[in-house]
Amino acid sequence: MLTTDKLSCNILADLLVAHGVHQVVLSPGSRNTPLVIAISRHEGLTDHVVIDERSAAFIALGMAIQTGEPVAIVCTSGTALLNYAPAVAEAFYRRIPLVVISADRPQEWIDQDDSQTIWQQDALAPYVKRSCDLPSYTDFPNGKWICNRLINDILIEAVDGRKGPVHINVRLDAPLNKLVDVVPDSSRIIRMISPRPELPTAEARRIGERIASPKKVLIIVGFHEPDEKLNRALTKLARVSNVAVMIESIANLHSPLFVSRIDSTLCRMDSTQREAMAPDVVITAGGALVSRFVKDWLRSLDKVEHWHIGLSHTTVDCFRHLTLRIEMPPAIFFRQLASAMQIFKTPSDYGALWRSLSYKAIKVHEKYVESSPWSDLRAFAQIIPAIPPKWNLHLSNGTPIRYAQLMDCNHIHRCECNRGVSGIDGCSSTALGASVMYNGTTLLITGDMSCQYDLAALSSALVTPRFKIIVMCNGGGGIFRFISSTSNLPELERYFAVGTKLPLRQLSDGYGFAYFEAYNLEELLRSFDDFASVADRPAILAVFTPAELSAEVLKRYFQQQ
Repeated sequence: MLTTDKLSCNILADLLVAHGVHQVVLSPGSRNTPLVIAISRHEGLTDHVVIDERSAAFIALGMAIQTGEPVAIVCTSGTALLNYAPAVAEAFYRRIPLVVISADRPQEWIDQDDSQTIWQQDALAPYVKRSCDLPSYTDFPNGKWICNRLINDILIEAVDGRKGPVHINVRLDAPLNKLVDVVPDSSRIIRMISPRPELPTAEARRIGERIASPKKVLIIVGFHEPDEKLNRALTKLARVSNVAVMIESIANLHSPLFVSRIDSTLCRMDSTQREAMAPDVVITAGGALVSRFVKDWLRSLDKVEHWHIGLSHTTVDCFRHLTLRIEMPPAIFFRQLASAMQIFKTPSDYGALWRSLSYKAIKVHEKYVESSPWSDLRAFAQIIPAIPPKWNLHLSNGTPIRYAQLMDCNHIHRCECNRGVSGIDGCSSTALGASVMYNGTTLLITGDMSCQYDLAALSSALVTPRFKIIVMCNGGGGIFRFISSTSNLPELERYFAVGTKLPLRQLSDGYGFAYFEAYNLEELLRSFDDFASVADRPAILAVFTPAELSAEVLKRYFQQQ
């Protein structure tokens, strides 16, 4: 096979395939020419070209989220690498295996006023599990061995234990376009086998006995990829009388036994109920929680044990009550715990009481929404139930994820949001990347400010008719009109809830999207059906809601009893 003469690039292409990387997102450049040649000519790799490196990294993130496999991103030298930082940080806190590959100049030219020469090798250090620096010259004793060992090691690290991003900095010297004939897939592969972690049976029984009735046990799951084994285990635990299971909309877990609308339930409880429902032990799994109500409530309690289950990079003590950290996959732990607790039969009404409180809160929710004027809340209450069962849903940060938390999302096939670091910067590109890897429809619900932040996604050649976007046009930064830290400031409109002049109709025309809009409930009912049925091109639905009224409706929502 005729390919680049750079040995490090050819080894890298071989080992990407060997370690489970099939998708690579490339951005144009000059210094990364040998990498582009090696990757684009390798039959085991599928490449996608995205010009904007920030968008490219989030698109790769979306691909990795959807497939569960590591995805590589490749950029040229200089500041191109720094544009990857937001997506890499998100990948780190979401435990997503991105393989960051940056081209670089030979080390002797750094800081010598040569173009595109910055210190790249540790540029992403806080947000990657490991990084390595491949030398520009390999024609020395052990040069091939060093490259092979370093690449094998770092690719193993991406998917071992707590998954996450890694960084390979590849130094390349001119000429960059020289070609030679090489044998593909001839690089030495180092594999690693990690034994499946399980608790000893006796230890599982001890833990089960420790939290058996009359102890009150509250299990809370944050963002998580769909996991049928975890779903079955938690459903079994939810049938144990002293256990209640709370899940967020992006936990991707579904059972009528789960309390799935946390904020709606907690905000309806008075102080006496909150005191009575305080758990003895709270067990968390998954990622960071969206719900501020549950975090504030649990932090306010005096006596509660907190156990966290999962592969963590540090001790996470979000509620300030952590007493036990169990480093193993949640699906395995909860399966063992569910089995261990079956022998304990002392009755309790704890789980049933939580479900009763949730049911009552839903009735209050439905009554309030039905009587509410046209607003963000009314729009979301119409949109979420209308999403077809096989669509995947992506939510931007700010308004959309918080409103979705109040709705019934049990019918949604898969629900995602960038809650690793909760930024708005790459929500559209992440959803786009996921849509590339999903054969069904992917719907993004975003705010006008978040949409404006990531317009590069709309211009991508990767957009297909399976990608749909709903933009909540509520005057920009609607969440700032609600949260206490900004809602009463005189600087609100100028510096926080910044109005956007987002020409969505013109953008839709320019980028080939079908365009729909709604200014009231009746228009939304009509427009959504047309929006959902478009099959020959991607579509945008702009939903216009009153800014101040939407914030007031949401504030009153949390005051209803």
